[in-house]
Amino acid sequence: MVDEDAGRTPDWLVVRRDDALDMPGAVVLAGAAARRRAGLFAALAAALALPAYLGDTWDALADVLRDRLDAGPLTLLITDAGQLLIDEPSDQYGLLLAVLGDLATSAPHPLRVVLDEATPS
Repeated sequence: MVDEDAGRTPDWLVVRRDDALDMPGAVVLAGAAARRRAGLFAALAAALALPAYLGDTWDALADVLRDRLDAGPLTLLITDAGQLLIDEPSDQYGLLLAVLGDLATSAPHPLRVVLDEATPS
């Protein structure tokens, strides 16, 4: 996602292509476990201990993530990010970035998303 005004990636989103994954405090999510939207929601629910009532819509995800960000900052590290939502129509990836971007710019605490696309050695 590129900030059209500045022609650059927004501050809340980092794309990495290296193996330096030392990010203390980051919640790690494997992109390979989130190839489909249902897998993404399940992986986020497990990794962030989201409430059981999390629905399967983008609005429901935004609501529970906003509640999580009410409690404090969050760094989400997605490994093998090239696999993220790969088995879904491409608009689903865009919707995820839109939800995260909205949260990053409006939540009471910072959200940082790191997409790590390092290739295995």
